[in-house]
Amino acid sequence: MSRRIVCLRHGQTVWNVERRFQGHTDIALDETGVAQAARAASLLAALQPTMIVSSDLRRAYDTASALGRVSGLEVVVDKDLRERGGGEWEGLTREEIKAGWPAEFEAWEAPGGELVTDVAERVAEAILRWSAKTGDDGLLVVASHGAALRLGIVRLMGLPQELWPAVGGLGNCAWSVLEQGRKGWRLLEHNAGTLPEPVISDDSPAATADA
Repeated sequence: MSRRIVCLRHGQTVWNVERRFQGHTDIALDETGVAQAARAASLLAALQPTMIVSSDLRRAYDTASALGRVSGLEVVVDKDLRERGGGEWEGLTREEIKAGWPAEFEAWEAPGGELVTDVAERVAEAILRWSAKTGDDGLLVVASHGAALRLGIVRLMGLPQELWPAVGGLGNCAWSVLEQGRKGWRLLEHNAGTLPEPVISDDSPAATADA
């Protein structure tokens, strides 16, 4: 078997519903998010993961912990799996961001926030670091965030930056599956686990329904 990675986005939060940029702000799952995490856990446990690693932000950690309880695995925490830092935009709605920073909104570059290239690099490096510990036939589950995971995925796949928007965002408690092939990582599934729904996350408008 080839080494595989399941990239699991956290469950819903109140700020997701309010369409606020979360970034590094530590927002908890709401009631719906807790239920989403439990459902995802029941499904993903059937894949028999060998390791679970999570962002240190509680919306991701609590999502990972639901799977940990079902699968009997301890959740390891890695700060490098945090969401993209939103700088001055954290806590603001999409409408507030667009009104206050129209040019930056179009580029989706928050003042004081992280560059997409930096996020892609740190997340991809973290995923590879933990994947190397799972063994050749291991299944690593990475619980993280919408923008962070999408950027990490495109970086792992080696896509040129101009093609990154071609990979869409992840819904709450949806997941993507990567497999290591002879020529690198390939994407087996993307935004799986639910019927197609609008994606509301900290990711760029070009990757979500806000284009």
